[in-house]
Amino acid sequence: MCYDGGNEELGRPAAGQGSPSRRAFSRLLLAGTGLAALSACTPAQPYTPSGTPGPTPTPGIGSATPTAAATASNPPVPASAAAQPSTQPAPQSPGTASAIPPSAAHPPSAAAPGPQHSLSDPTSPWVIVNKHRPLSPATFVPPDLVRPTLRLATSGEAALLNSTTAAAAEKMFAAAAAEGVIITLASGYRSFTTQRTTYGSYVNSRGRAEADTASARPGYSEHQTGWAFDIGDGSGADAFTPQFKDRPAAIWAKANAHRFGFVVRYPWMLHEITGYFYEPWHLRFIGIEAATDMSTRGIGTLEEYFGLEAAPAYL
Repeated sequence: MCYDGGNEELGRPAAGQGSPSRRAFSRLLLAGTGLAALSACTPAQPYTPSGTPGPTPTPGIGSATPTAAATASNPPVPASAAAQPSTQPAPQSPGTASAIPPSAAHPPSAAAPGPQHSLSDPTSPWVIVNKHRPLSPATFVPPDLVRPTLRLATSGEAALLNSTTAAAAEKMFAAAAAEGVIITLASGYRSFTTQRTTYGSYVNSRGRAEADTASARPGYSEHQTGWAFDIGDGSGADAFTPQFKDRPAAIWAKANAHRFGFVVRYPWMLHEITGYFYEPWHLRFIGIEAATDMSTRGIGTLEEYFGLEAAPAYL
């Protein structure tokens, strides 16, 4: 137990026995004891998981450093192997896109459980769409759009998802409801034409630079793939605002979405990787194996997981 013993006379010799040499020895002993106590009571630095609001990190790509969970999952390196020169690229300074290693550097997903998928085919659950990776073709339409049996807070094409995402979302929403948490589908599929209109409205009201931080350009939106959607909680409170993170639907989804194959695509303070500020309402399907693997390893973004460069701005 740590306590302040500054007013206690620990180690003081009995009256009448305080010769100069004994007093000097006692002072040295007390100094050593105090230093040891100070060392034992110094608190460790807190660990803030990726995607959780906490102290503002140094600008840059803080999550590019391997997490404690990821480190713990790796076996000890034999002494013979440690003597070999490293083939990994040298760490980059924070704030640069190259801080995320290229795909050739064996990304975490290289050892991911389950089947592997394409990162460029829009019909693949692993397709990566960001400001460096537009959809191909740009006007892609999912061939299997369906209207899921979910509590809807939208209509028309926005109530559609591809069939795989719809089935997973139905299971997730039902599991949340069984625990007393209402989740609604606030925005699903968005066509190239709709995205062009949506992005144009942001440009007209906020200017192009700000629009690019809040809305994807047509042909660059995950919503167009059918693999992503936005959630609400049925009340409409804090919808599409950062405060939504404190709503029961967002809290539940953040803790449980991986069990159904979903990740929060744009986590807290990782906009220099994803290109978008925190969106606790935007979920993306990548499959149960990969989503659980990301959660277990504490990896926040798909760019990091698949070993792709950061995409903070359009090329």
